[in-house]
This record gives sequence, C-alpha cells and structure tokens, in this order.
Amino acid sequence: MGQTVHYYLIFETAGGFCGIAWNNIGITRFQLPTRSADATERNLLRRLPGAEPGTPAPEVVEAVAAARRYFAGEEIDFSGFTLDIGEQEPFFERIYAATRRLGWGHTTTYGAMAKELGAGPEAARDVGQAMARNPVPLIIPCHRVLAAGGKVGGFSAPGGSVAKARMLELEGVHIGPVQPAQQSFGF
Repeated sequence: MGQTVHYYLIFETAGGFCGIAWNNIGITRFQLPTRSADATERNLLRRLPGAEPGTPAPEVVEAVAAARRYFAGEEIDFSGFTLDIGEQEPFFERIYAATRRLGWGHTTTYGAMAKELGAGPEAARDVGQAMARNPVPLIIPCHRVLAAGGKVGGFSAPGGSVAKARMLELEGVHIGPVQPAQQSFGF
C-alpha cells in the first residue's frame, strides 16, 4: 500500500504562526503558535517528515479560519472537524473523544477524566500521556485538561504551561500565576 501524502500550511494568527497538516481523510496535525513561520514549519515537519506544502481542502480552510478566530478571542467549537490521527491505543482514543467534548471555557483534571472514563486514579497518568502526545492540540483541546487542584500542569507545546494558561485566559478561565519549568531570558 502506498504512503499517504500529507500536506501542510503555515498561517498567521493573533497568537503567532500556526501550522496545520492534512491528508485525504482529515486533519492529521496542528501546530500551536510560535513567533515565526520558520519555527512553526520546523516543529510541524519534525513530527511529520515528508509533508509537502499544499492547497487546503475546504474543511482545512474552515479549520484555519476557526483557529484565527480562536486566537482573536472568539468562542470556537472545533469538535466537528474530521481528524486522522492514526493508530492510537483504544484508551487514548476514548481520552481524545472525551477531550473533544470539553467545550470553550470548561476544564477538567487528568484524574477526573480518568474517572469519567471508568478507570482508576492510576489512569490519570495515561490521560496526561495522551495529552502530551496529542497530534492536534486546540482541535483536541488538551489545554483544557489540568493537573490536580486545577494547576496548569505540563504542556508540551511551544511556550509550555505559559501558553496553556494564555489559551485558557482567552476562554475566560483564570489560573493562578504559572511557574515556568525553566527560567526564561526575557528577550
């Protein structure tokens, strides 16, 4: 069977440069904003080597417009977009489906999601791993899943937990001051 061709587009939003990739089935990757188109493209291609720049299908054009509106502060529901995120463990598929149902401005915790899915508290770590491996952040809104006690928790996207807190603030969810994992150099 031939290799599926992935196409991508880098685009600018009020939050920075985002990237989106797709194939003939659906959206396969989403890259959260960075300060430069080059950095976004590098990050996207690191996860999807061999993808080619392409002309987006109508649904991808719609997703790009929705992402632009989202980062401009408009309430957007991404749950209707068609995804192709490849083979996932069945529990990860259930986690992603539950995360897609989390609406604008709503949050849950890793532990609460594990419990909602009928798993014990030890599955909270699996929920965290699924969020860290999410190939389409924002479209599967992993930024809405928090650590215990409503703390921001980790975020593997550019900008880390500060970016996660900013996205939540766009949605009217205010989290206490974020402790960055590392000192930034305030350029």
